Amino acid sequence: MHNLKNLKKIKGDASFRKFFRKKNKNYSSIIVFAKKEKVKNLLIYDAINKVLNKNKVLAPSLYQEYYKKNFIEIQDFGNDTIFKVLIKKNNKFTYFKKAIETLNKIQSIKNKSVKNFKKNFYILPMYHKEILIKEANLFCDWYVKKNLSKNKSNKFLKKFKKIVRELTLNLKLKNDVFVHRDFHVSNLMLVKNQIGVIDSQDALIGNRAYDLASLIDDVRLKTSRTLKNKIYNYYMSKHKKLDKYKFKNDFETLSILRNLKIIGIFTRLAMRDGKRNYLKLIPYAWKLIGTRINKNNVFQDLKNLLNHSFKDKLDEN
Repeated sequence: MHNLKNLKKIKGDASFRKFFRKKNKNYSSIIVFAKKEKVKNLLIYDAINKVLNKNKVLAPSLYQEYYKKNFIEIQDFGNDTIFKVLIKKNNKFTYFKKAIETLNKIQSIKNKSVKNFKKNFYILPMYHKEILIKEANLFCDWYVKKNLSKNKSNKFLKKFKKIVRELTLNLKLKNDVFVHRDFHVSNLMLVKNQIGVIDSQDALIGNRAYDLASLIDDVRLKTSRTLKNKIYNYYMSKHKKLDKYKFKNDFETLSILRNLKIIGIFTRLAMRDGKRNYLKLIPYAWKLIGTRINKNNVFQDLKNLLNHSFKDKLDEN
């Protein structure tokens, strides 16, 4: 790697990547190092950043690729995530409006293919129902198996899979927009009063309700129900042609499935990778699921199953 004197390690995320800030003569840059899942974390990440930048969504530009050495050098957006800004500010809705404006630009992207730095075309894949089901099953693979006996886990899994499949079949909207797939305030940066988007390597073509659910029902940032409703209504005010019933159904479903997935992932991070700090976020993930699951009878079977096996977890208190 580069001269280590010029590199300062930056706190990582939930992935296998490592990040370093590199001091150059007149500017700084970010080194993204990834030996595991190298194609996704380096090659695809840069390809998607190119798609975003081409469509006037600010994303880190590539300075140099050192793919054979397992790293790339990209633009440095600084340290100000929208998450950090929101913690200090009272006018949270102002920044969420900026986030929605960024999301609207992302969802307007029509060109869904780009050449990566190896000069091969990368085409964004579809967010098929099978992927949603596989992600929701992470809840069973890690959280359920950790907390229930083998016999109870197997019974739970059988019922859970059936319910989740039915919920995905009940989704109303088409998979027809660019989905960042991890669109929350820790992946949005304040860059000279603009919003920059990072961590986009998992992007797909999917349901337009998904990224809004990620933003509003964000496990990392506790927000009031009033603020959640304001953000939701602001988005809807920009999309007046949307069928309100269909969108609400998909928003609630995808929020629940996403937060079940997150509980599974955070349990895995603690058990497999020793990253136990994520465990403290699980109670709020349960609360977010409880908030959505109690609003719609379509979730009654899932609610009964979760209440039976994990009593009191869905309480909104």
